[in-house]
Amino acid sequence: MPGTLKIEVVKADQLTVADRVLWRAMVEANPDLASPYFRWEFTEIAARISPNAAVAIFSRGGRTIGYFPHQRRGSAIQPLGAPMNDYHGVIAMPGEAPSLATVAALLNAPRLNVSAWVGPSGAGEPRDTLMTVTPEEGFDVWYVERRQTWGKYFKDKERARRSLEAELGPIRVQRGLTDPALLDQLIGLKRDQYARTGRHDIFACGWTRDLLHALMASEHEDFGASMAALWAGDRLTAIEYSLHAGDRYHFWFPAYEPALARCSPGILLTMDTMRLGCDAGFRVFDFGFGGEGYKKYFCNATQTVREAVIVKPGVGSMLSDAAVGLLNTAAGGQGERLRTSVRRRWAAIEACETTSANRLMGAVAAAGAAMKKVKSAPQAA
Repeated sequence: MPGTLKIEVVKADQLTVADRVLWRAMVEANPDLASPYFRWEFTEIAARISPNAAVAIFSRGGRTIGYFPHQRRGSAIQPLGAPMNDYHGVIAMPGEAPSLATVAALLNAPRLNVSAWVGPSGAGEPRDTLMTVTPEEGFDVWYVERRQTWGKYFKDKERARRSLEAELGPIRVQRGLTDPALLDQLIGLKRDQYARTGRHDIFACGWTRDLLHALMASEHEDFGASMAALWAGDRLTAIEYSLHAGDRYHFWFPAYEPALARCSPGILLTMDTMRLGCDAGFRVFDFGFGGEGYKKYFCNATQTVREAVIVKPGVGSMLSDAAVGLLNTAAGGQGERLRTSVRRRWAAIEACETTSANRLMGAVAAAGAAMKKVKSAPQAA
């Protein structure tokens, strides 16, 4: 393609009306950008909440060819809203986005850290996200096919539904909920979960909580965030916060009452949310990355993204290397086997915490949790 690729970095509120129109046209034209995270509305809201937010504008021959919303944390550049951003990349027309390696070079970033890059990369490792694409006929046709394919699993969930109703009363599910108090309750459940599992509390920093509230409070015709909840009798047993745009529904933050795990309230909520979502016009339900076993029973499609850390040699990478080394040492010095999980843990800490002191404190706390986990694990004979 002729012409030199140029970059300009601006605040999101400096983008013109023409920029926003072009952004929306790019998303509409490019099927790879179907996730709600690529919508201008997400960037507009996240840029107000996330510290040190900016947008890189790429141009060639005087013509804008792409936008990359991002944030800075010390010497690192990350996608805007990380770790609260499950898809990211350059907003561009099909075939026009610069590669991840080119973006890093043009930003002159000491370190660029991405977990789910969409588009050309030239770096990193592939990962698949999982989703359910429901047929035009709706949820019931999808469920019949899944029940035929995974009969034992879904019969078990039908029994779990009957058991929950017998124990607590009739099941009631609502979606599209936007009560701030209910969101605070969900965040409280997630924080309890992080404490139990030794994971970094991504809500302790404050701005991540504010982002969820701001997204949920936004009023846009074709973009938004909301919750779904499941009650059995009068008892709230499961909640999930999701992001949605167009026909795409992205499951984001689930929580359920641990004491009722035997009745699978979270999975029952997912099924009923999909049923209600299909009735509302949603067709693609995004479950994010794999890891939880239940997802294989639901999902029938994938999207390949890239995970990468592009480091510019020199002083800029020292804090990251030191923190990763600390976590790796605490994890028993198991080297390469734990490298990916250690770096992901550090990436979440670095994205949440906006000062060097808090990032170091987070790394120390995570190291302690890792060491505790290693010491409690059974030792090989």
